[in-house]
Amino acid sequence: MTASTPLVITFIIYIAGMLLIGFFAWRATKNFDDYILGGRRLGSVVTALSAGASDMSGWLLMGLPGAIFIAGLSESWIAVGLTLGAWLNWKVIAGRLRVQTEYHNNALTLPDYFTSRFEDRSKLLRVISAAIILIFFTIYCASGIVAGARLFESSFGMSYQTALWAGAGATIAYTFLGGFLAVSWTDTVQAALMIFALLLTPVMVIVAVGGIPEALTVIRAHGSGFTNMMNRLDILGVVSLLGWGLGYFGQPHILARFMAADSHRSMPAARRIGMIWMVLCLLGALSVGFFGIAWFDANPEQAAAVSSNGERVFIELAKILFNPWVAGVLLSAILAAVMSTLSCQLLVCSSALTEDFYRAFFRKNAGQRERVWVGRAMVLLVAIIAILLARDPQNKVLGLVSYAWAGFGAAFGPVILLSVCWKRMTRNGALAGMVTGAITVIIWKQGSLFGLLGWEKTGLLALYEIIPGFILASLAIVLVSYLGAVPSSQAVARFEAARQEYSAD
Repeated sequence: MTASTPLVITFIIYIAGMLLIGFFAWRATKNFDDYILGGRRLGSVVTALSAGASDMSGWLLMGLPGAIFIAGLSESWIAVGLTLGAWLNWKVIAGRLRVQTEYHNNALTLPDYFTSRFEDRSKLLRVISAAIILIFFTIYCASGIVAGARLFESSFGMSYQTALWAGAGATIAYTFLGGFLAVSWTDTVQAALMIFALLLTPVMVIVAVGGIPEALTVIRAHGSGFTNMMNRLDILGVVSLLGWGLGYFGQPHILARFMAADSHRSMPAARRIGMIWMVLCLLGALSVGFFGIAWFDANPEQAAAVSSNGERVFIELAKILFNPWVAGVLLSAILAAVMSTLSCQLLVCSSALTEDFYRAFFRKNAGQRERVWVGRAMVLLVAIIAILLARDPQNKVLGLVSYAWAGFGAAFGPVILLSVCWKRMTRNGALAGMVTGAITVIIWKQGSLFGLLGWEKTGLLALYEIIPGFILASLAIVLVSYLGAVPSSQAVARFEAARQEYSAD
């Protein structure tokens, strides 16, 4: 039996298990509401772990450890920002959004919610928000496919192009079959697998290098800046990394979990479960990258793979330090992270295409069965486009994620935050915020306009694009809302009814 055989068997068992869950979810999917939001019956545990697993994609086990491995603890500010942002998202948004979507025509998607919340009869909000979802989620899906391809490429010696299809295939299959229920149930299993891998691996790395004091000695010798959280950073650099936390307010795949919960009363328990899981996973990911520096410094003959691509540090440590059977389980955690996020992203794109384009403009009276099958077809379409975008082997997981994360955070974050907290917000304000946030991120990311103006991307211009996008979008919402007519009495009444139900508890 070759060393790769246990990996193959472990992966086959894992993927078969996910497909089996997809089959049972298919049996439980009776209508389009079930396919898109699971009938709004997720309990606190599934809500918490599904939100966490769908959030923490392949970047958690590849992008973040790789960033720490390459640059040291200065990159850990990302984890600090994400923790603060996730807690605020649970505390401020989760319960309020669950109630508001129910009062606003039982909205199944964010474009549905925006249309009803702001009484947009022109459907312009629906089209713009659905288009933003499709643009940035296709990039986000590509990041997951890249992570899966890296895993299959390094584990089984496949070519990158073959690994693209192998890594995405199982995820597409169970999402196609079971929809939201399959995604949520598998997310719960995948969340457990991810935290197991991220707690066990750093412990074994520390033991292998002789303990924490010895590891720190080696890392300091590698470069004093690797233990300094301010290494090569100024205040603006820290703000940029902390700015990742702003993205949580606008991520459709995470917000969908809040909308699918059985009640807003489930949110406090879900918040506690979700935050404990998240903090432990982030600490594990940081530790893998950090102590991986010491291990590969002490074993330079095995460092070729991570020297060429730091995002492979978790993969290589798992293969080297563990029995092949255990390594198979640990590497399945990367596949779990990829599959959990990619599946819900595919589903959100599918719902946008089905509900917000197909049904809204072409087949208003489409039946439940027809909508489910159109949704499944849209899963395939978006997946193929994402695979085509991921074909470049030079793609970096964290880079793709950062772009999509900023796009959603700036375009939707301020709109969601103000829509559940401020009754004076108007339809034109929401539209101005979405467009301003999305355009700011695209311009700031590309930097071409700065070049035409003769500006260098230094100082404020070097900020992570989510920060100017979020700020400008928020200002646009407030200014345009105040300049326009007040919302109708019916819109205010629905908002107040939802607010009172939430506040009553």
